[in-house]
Amino acid sequence: MKRIDQIEPFRVMQLLERARALEAAGRDIIHMEIGEPDFPTPAAVLAAAHASLDRGDQYYTASTGEPRLQQALADWYQQEYGISVDARRILITPGSSGAFAMLYAVLLEQGDRVLLPDPGYPCQRNFVRLAGGEAVNIAVGPETNYHLSAALLQQHWQHHTRLAVVINPSNPTGTLIDPGMLAHLAAHCRDHGGYLICDEIYHGLTYGCSPASALEHDAIIVNSFSKRWAMTGWRVGWTIVPDTLIEPCRRVMQNIFIAAPTISQHAALAALASGEASETMRQAYDERRRYLLDTLPSLGFQVAIEPQGAFYIYASVAALTDDAESFCWRMLEEAGVAITPGNDFGQFRANEHVRFSYATSLSRLREGVRRLRSFLQHEHWAGVGIADIPS
Repeated sequence: MKRIDQIEPFRVMQLLERARALEAAGRDIIHMEIGEPDFPTPAAVLAAAHASLDRGDQYYTASTGEPRLQQALADWYQQEYGISVDARRILITPGSSGAFAMLYAVLLEQGDRVLLPDPGYPCQRNFVRLAGGEAVNIAVGPETNYHLSAALLQQHWQHHTRLAVVINPSNPTGTLIDPGMLAHLAAHCRDHGGYLICDEIYHGLTYGCSPASALEHDAIIVNSFSKRWAMTGWRVGWTIVPDTLIEPCRRVMQNIFIAAPTISQHAALAALASGEASETMRQAYDERRRYLLDTLPSLGFQVAIEPQGAFYIYASVAALTDDAESFCWRMLEEAGVAITPGNDFGQFRANEHVRFSYATSLSRLREGVRRLRSFLQHEHWAGVGIADIPS
């Protein structure tokens, strides 16, 4: 099979494209599918970008990033987590996607195995395949908070296994990994000559807890300004790698993207200095999270574990359907509500699950719930005992 034929579609983007087409035709669509903050980029960040333009910052930075941003991130890790890290190890990338593409290009040889949680972020599988590796999806469930465990690594680690990946908090479940388990995973990878990569893009968007960074366990870290600072379109992220990987990463970065966007890097400096906006967003997300956790079960959606971070709820639709993908398309076309089917995130019990994103306003979530309730009550799902939900 050709490599490109192994690359699966990103279903949430297919849903989004159809939703946009319906909106262009005059329909009103409630967006609960896309994982993109609905908040504007903070004003201080916009001001810094304008100032950068006025200064004429139109040229490439070093491939590994603007040195001032590298140092600012090193200072931020000291303040945020109490971890000292050499700024040279912090490589600035075009978003977290650029970081993963670069890391897999550096670390994987043809046929090397990467252990991934299933359900998990769908693009990971495709990043691995594009680098010539083998993506190994490992079924995870509520018993491990939808994360890999030491027992699962022991069971699935083989001679050509090179990496294990943790997204903490998880996408699509919003759950956190146990801190002790995270330490065990890092030790297992290290003891077997491999690496643990931890995606911490949703740090700062957690509720009632503040997870530690896996950097304290010598994991490779990937993060981005996209979620915490509402900067998705700015395409600026970072990775923290061991000293031995700086030079090979630099060579790949020089060739595949030269450098992250210059203006975005200057804007990111301002983002690190402005903490208020992220806290405002976090509080709003928490209110939305609690609203959906209170209302979704009465519609027939069951949530096994309360999400502690990100802006997602992974819910079972087993009481409603055995075909989550068809269910989601019907919700979009007939109810005007866009949600993501479980098969975007893997194969394990995928047809029984959907992901709700609450990266949209509470008033729109309320309208989405109203539409779902109305549709489910009047269609063939009416027999499951859906309760009336107050608007």
